[in-house]
Amino acid sequence: MIPSIIAIAFVLLLFLIWLAVTFNRLVSVRQHLKESWSDVDVELKRRYNLIPNLVSTVKGYAAHERETLERVVELRNHAQANQGRPDRQSGDEQALVSELGRLMAVAEAYPDLKADANFRALQEELANTEDRIAAGRRFYNGNVREMNQLCTTVPSNIVANLFGFKTEGFFEVESTAREPVSTTF
Repeated sequence: MIPSIIAIAFVLLLFLIWLAVTFNRLVSVRQHLKESWSDVDVELKRRYNLIPNLVSTVKGYAAHERETLERVVELRNHAQANQGRPDRQSGDEQALVSELGRLMAVAEAYPDLKADANFRALQEELANTEDRIAAGRRFYNGNVREMNQLCTTVPSNIVANLFGFKTEGFFEVESTAREPVSTTF
C-alpha cells in the first residue's frame, strides 16, 4: 500500500514539475514576444520620424512631385496611427515601404537632390533603419514561431489552453523597396 502511494505521489510530483516548467516556458516566450515587438516598434517610430525630413528635402527639389510626397506622408500617418496587433500592421507598413520606394525613384531623377548632403544623410539613415526593422522583424517572427509551436503541439498545447496562451500572427512586410519602381513623369 505504501509503495503505491509513493509511486502515485512521485508521478503527481513529476506532472506538477512538468506543468510548472511548461508554464514558465510559455511565459518566457510571451515576454520575448513583447520585447522583440518593442524593438521593432522603436525602429518603426524612428522611420516615421525620418519621413517628414526626407519629404521636405525632396519637396525643395521636386515640387511638381506633390502627389507622391503627399501619399508618403498620408501612408506614414496611417501606419503610425495603427497601434494594433503586429500582424494587422503589416498591410500599412507594406504600403508605406512601397511608396517610399517610389519616393526614392523620384529622387533618382534629380541629380541636384542626389548630391544634397542632407538628402544623402537622410537616405542612408532610412536605409539603416529599414535594415534594423528587418532584423527586428526576423527576431519577432522567430519568437512568434516558437509561441505558435508551443500553443499547437502536444503536450505543451494543453498547458497553453489551460492558462489562456494564444497563437500570434507574424509581422510580414515584403521588401518591395529594393525592387525597381517604375515612375512616369
